Amino acid sequence: MKRRSFLSMSAAAGATLWLPRAVRAQPAAHTAMQLPALRAGFGNLLILVELKGGNDGLNTVIPFADPAYYRLRKKIGIKREHVIQLDGRTALHPSLEPLMPLWQSRQLAIIQGVGYAQPNLSHFRSGEIWDTASHADEYLRDGWLTRAFRSAPLPAGFGVDGVVIGNAEMGPLANGTRTRALLNPTQPPGTPKTMTYDGGRTKPMPRAPQLTTSFPCSAFGASIETAMHMLHADYMPRAEAGKSGGVAAIRLTLNGFDTHRNQPYRHRSLLKQLAEGLTAMRSALIELGRWNDTLVMTYGEFGRHPRENDSNGTDHGTSAPHFMMGGRVLGGLHGAPPELGRLDGHGNLPVAVDFRRLYATVLARWWGLDAAAILRQQFAPLPLLRA
Repeated sequence: MKRRSFLSMSAAAGATLWLPRAVRAQPAAHTAMQLPALRAGFGNLLILVELKGGNDGLNTVIPFADPAYYRLRKKIGIKREHVIQLDGRTALHPSLEPLMPLWQSRQLAIIQGVGYAQPNLSHFRSGEIWDTASHADEYLRDGWLTRAFRSAPLPAGFGVDGVVIGNAEMGPLANGTRTRALLNPTQPPGTPKTMTYDGGRTKPMPRAPQLTTSFPCSAFGASIETAMHMLHADYMPRAEAGKSGGVAAIRLTLNGFDTHRNQPYRHRSLLKQLAEGLTAMRSALIELGRWNDTLVMTYGEFGRHPRENDSNGTDHGTSAPHFMMGGRVLGGLHGAPPELGRLDGHGNLPVAVDFRRLYATVLARWWGLDAAAILRQQFAPLPLLRA
């Protein structure tokens, strides 16, 4: 694959992509004063995409200009001639090429260095920390979205608070009283989908008119297709009489990122599924007239270790980049690039952005809620959304 460069963007536009490094959060009130007024409320939809297993951030958003990257990854590093160059030092994995129209239209934000202090490298425990927005040394019962919907109940026209698709675990919607899980989103076309309700009861989802968008032939693609048809059927945010109402949050999962062995092929396939799935999701949301009031955000329990292991893979690590996309996303590079010269005593990357700042962006800026009360501490929202 030939090297791709997108440096033709104007210098003025490029200068806006980089923000000052902020390891410590600024006071939320100070940040809010500098942000333009935003159309907030539960008419805005959140779609969370979980990268289950811990995505390798260094081979996703690649610091190709840093010689340390290739010293640490002699076998699995992505060659410079193959990367999709974003600027003079940062590039994307070639499998993410379907996302480039989003990047060029500045509707894709990449937040680098996302993690938390005193990281835990257990899948279960770190996933629990992300799901509940807890500190590393505290244990919370409810998901952060559950606390959000408890603090500000959705309008009566909404059928449910949130829906989980493609994973039996409720994650950030854990212990919610108005949350649902789809049981068979990957069934063959034409097979009625079912949804769990209180008490373990199930009922078929209503059939929806077909969308013209084509979805990838994968479990992740099937989950996205189910979510889009659900929005198209009877969970529209502005419900008509007789409809069961809208939904404020959807959580999807892409499994398989625990790449301890044979990472190059596996990671290439996973990122291809991610890019093609997100691209199809955007097309469907535009078709549904929902692109401008939908925020899509990736998350995961941790990243991977900067140094490759002896099995042509990577072990559990700390911080990693994450994506946000949508019609009102302020695209570009945010956070701070990985500092491979400042690895900690275990050889892991430092954290540039506490993950709860992403949540504060959703809670305060996207929905207009009291993020400090829900997260039990002030975390400054990131300037990622346009009015």
